Amino acid sequence: MTIGTSVALESVLSVNLLAEAIHEHCGIDYRDNLHSLHVKLSMRVKALGLSICQYLDYLERNPAEWDDLIEAITINETYFFREESQLEELVRVMLPVLENRQEIRIWSAACSTGEEPYSLAMAIMESGLVPLSRIQIYATDINKKVLSMAERGFYPRQSMCFRRTSDRMKAKYFDETVNGFQIKEQIRERVRFMHWNLLQDATGVLPKMDFIFCRNVLIYFDEAMIQKVITNLSNQLVKGGYLFLGHAETISGRFPEFRTVNASSTFYYQKEGRMA
Repeated sequence: MTIGTSVALESVLSVNLLAEAIHEHCGIDYRDNLHSLHVKLSMRVKALGLSICQYLDYLERNPAEWDDLIEAITINETYFFREESQLEELVRVMLPVLENRQEIRIWSAACSTGEEPYSLAMAIMESGLVPLSRIQIYATDINKKVLSMAERGFYPRQSMCFRRTSDRMKAKYFDETVNGFQIKEQIRERVRFMHWNLLQDATGVLPKMDFIFCRNVLIYFDEAMIQKVITNLSNQLVKGGYLFLGHAETISGRFPEFRTVNASSTFYYQKEGRMA
């Protein structure tokens, strides 16, 4: 075996070990996509002046590096009013049931740069069904950098996040600046952002939720991790509460506590029991 072949083999083994470590840490599964993982890590490893082989040891000695690693391997492309049919279903069918509640709690899990939780707040305010002061939205993500951007609530003028946002909505809910758009304070104050790993049980950390949005997340997990994440989400959902996943994700028939609700243009899940 040549030196070059030996180094290449060591690199492959290191990427395998990194994929296993990432899977255990946050559930994201690159074990069958090692080339993609290698590509995503290459810039970070180069910036540190390390080889892939050295990076795993560096990660073990510097736990704070996980934040930069998560940023490198996660996809945070999103936009306002994504999968709008689900927002319409929330407003049309579910909010009226809770119109007498003092507080309605919504969890935007894996909120990325904030477009989803802010869209929820804007959609509810547009409906006029429930005063926004009675809505509390909890928004979490494992990526600290995107959370910081979400909390700021500023979006560049040319950002693709506005691809489904009308000029009327931008004028009503954003303050325009030279460089972009700042979400108005009345919307920002309804959202609480927090760093969170969905593999962790949030009992005692987050309150029970009436609605949970966890969209386009499960596609990155294997079956064992999906079981763990859905169990954790279920634990945080009130009886009769609703769970929204992405259109490419389904848990139908796999979790007995959830029934599938089929609407005209979307589907979602309701936990067994009756809302208080």
